[in-house]
Amino acid sequence: MNTTLNRRQFLKATAATAAGAMLWKPNSLWAGANNRVRIAVIGIHGMGQSHIRSFSTLPDVEVAALCDVDENLFGDVIKKNFTSRKLRAPKTYTDLRKLYEDKDIDGVSIVTPNHWHTLAAIWAIQAGKHVTVEKPCCHNIFEGQKLVEASKKYKVCVQDGAEQRSNPCSQTMAKFLSDGGLGEVYMAKGLCYKWRKTIGHFEDEPVPKGVHYDLWMGPAPERPFNKNRFHYEWHWNWDYGNGDMGNQGVHEMDIARYGLGVKLPTKICAMGGHFMFNDDQQTPNVLMAMFEFPNPDGGADKKKILQFEVRGWITNREGFSEGVKDGPDAYKSSDRNTVGNLFYGSKGYMTKDVKEWKTYMGEKREPGETGSGAGNHYEVFANAIRSGDPKTFNKSIEEGFYSCALIHLGNIAYRLGRSLEFDPKTMRFPRDEEANAMLTRKYRAPFVVPDKV
Repeated sequence: MNTTLNRRQFLKATAATAAGAMLWKPNSLWAGANNRVRIAVIGIHGMGQSHIRSFSTLPDVEVAALCDVDENLFGDVIKKNFTSRKLRAPKTYTDLRKLYEDKDIDGVSIVTPNHWHTLAAIWAIQAGKHVTVEKPCCHNIFEGQKLVEASKKYKVCVQDGAEQRSNPCSQTMAKFLSDGGLGEVYMAKGLCYKWRKTIGHFEDEPVPKGVHYDLWMGPAPERPFNKNRFHYEWHWNWDYGNGDMGNQGVHEMDIARYGLGVKLPTKICAMGGHFMFNDDQQTPNVLMAMFEFPNPDGGADKKKILQFEVRGWITNREGFSEGVKDGPDAYKSSDRNTVGNLFYGSKGYMTKDVKEWKTYMGEKREPGETGSGAGNHYEVFANAIRSGDPKTFNKSIEEGFYSCALIHLGNIAYRLGRSLEFDPKTMRFPRDEEANAMLTRKYRAPFVVPDKV
């Protein structure tokens, strides 16, 4: 038997057998690291640093490489997250294709802008890397279908970024509802009420030094460089983002769908707009979307309704408490934001935020059962790399895709300004080629999401 295995062979071996018969010669710099998982984080501005910190705190997990098209970020990010904490400085890449050639990397955490999520994930999967990809996992429905196909074809673990699915809070919520705790749950509502100031207006300008802008554009159309199409503000541009329903809102969309126990809708309508600010934002800061699902086991009209609402300014609390003013979840539930879910059933209703759910029963709305608990989405991914069964684990990305499909369907209805009918079996809009054209996009070569993965 060959007693010297590369890291990928070792990790695959440990996933396949519980016996310790396979030996591996560890890196001399990391003695005893034969169970160590080496992660690369792709996209290190904003949430990327949260991924870096979260993986770095896990036992036997090393953030071994960083990749970003903006070289200006590397120095401060490495100092803040590695050298100041006496951790070994990671390798750096500007082109993820070069990163995928690195044999020492076991898995990648994709934290790019939305328009890169699917292509970055598929290329990584094809390169044999395990993948966790931020929400939304796709920029359109075609991409999500291809990503799910790739996750089923290749023997690597693929995780969707809907991190609340890893929380005991969400899991007990879903079980309580499916067990009939609220009776017939006929409607769910997702809330994304976050204060969003104007992004203003900026003129196009030369590409800043150190920014690999062609790589940043990737699959999107070629456009001049503009600050409002770059760091973070890309969220509000249809070429790269999906608005707040596809940003913060996709978490609550996922939970609404999870608790309601539905997959894909048959009818969609949406109305809203970009109010108050004359700026460069294209996406709405107020949006009300509704989705209708069949419910053959329900009473009367045999259907369920999912409502989703984005508000970007002054609002009420919708039954939620004031929230926290600081800490890791402040951006989700704070003195400024109201983010969460409501569920309505024949016996009562439920409120749910990221860590807790509460029920109020009967006509008097008396306090009922509750649940809570936060998990560690990053640890779930690292453990899956060590011992997970991709065939089972990769249901995560399929579920994530269905939730992402809702945000895309809602945005299509909003952008077309009319109600839509959808066929969940064919994943098409019957007799509506204008809407069907928005299920995908034109890709800029060579950054093309492949039809055959």
